[in-house]
Amino acid sequence: MAAADELAFHEFEEATNLLAQTPDAATTSRSEPLTLQGHVAVAVDSGGSYGAEDEVEESDKTAVLDRIRGSLLPRPGHNFVRHHLRNRPDLYGPFWICATLAFVLAISGNLTLVLAQRRDPSIHYSPQFHKVTVAGVTIYCYAWLVPLALWGFLRWRKGVRERVGPYTFLETVCVYGYSLFVFIPTVVLWLIPVPWLQWLFGALALALSAAGLVFTLWPVVREDTRLAAAVLLSVIVLLHALLALGCKFYFFQPLPPVHAAPPPQATSLPPSVLLPSTAPRSAST
Repeated sequence: MAAADELAFHEFEEATNLLAQTPDAATTSRSEPLTLQGHVAVAVDSGGSYGAEDEVEESDKTAVLDRIRGSLLPRPGHNFVRHHLRNRPDLYGPFWICATLAFVLAISGNLTLVLAQRRDPSIHYSPQFHKVTVAGVTIYCYAWLVPLALWGFLRWRKGVRERVGPYTFLETVCVYGYSLFVFIPTVVLWLIPVPWLQWLFGALALALSAAGLVFTLWPVVREDTRLAAAVLLSVIVLLHALLALGCKFYFFQPLPPVHAAPPPQATSLPPSVLLPSTAPRSAST
């Protein structure tokens, strides 16, 4: 026991002398492996958090795709907010849907003029880049200002009739944003140069999009008076129809053909006017 105590004290004395000679030196103890194990445990936990973030991101993408499918297949009794949003509205889907629709509108509108020029060379075409700005401003203003007005109106009606319970502003924006997705493939199909087919695709897209809005908003407005509910839903469908018709007439209206100026016609002189005759000169010999 004494020898062990002397050995332990001797080891401590050497360590003290070493620290005195090199003050900046660091000592290690047998508890270091435990610390290393603690670091390993933290690293494992942080890696698990990265995996959890990946799973959350993947679940968000799945939720966006599910909401797009839900907007394409509306049916009575199927509330988009209750069955697809589930108190988790997002702005990712509506933002990119509006951006995609704006670019597709501008590009398809220019392609329509290019195809029309190939069929009729008298049509003059030049790239119309301003249509990108027009499409972006129109789509984003509609997707934000109309839901804002609707949300404000429902909030006001809630003060009049307590049973009216509106959705939140983000939920209203989300509903309108996803309702516009059906117009993206419709705009591409409008490149088919058949007028009746274009109107058929437009009417089908408008019916699906407006039906999704009506089925989603009906549980909220049905608690109001019949007149107020009918007027509100009619205005919503009318604004949606005006958006579709405006895009159709503005972006897919072919340019008028450029008529060439007629060639100048020769004027005939009256028979009394005689032209001076020029006799050919004879060569002198």
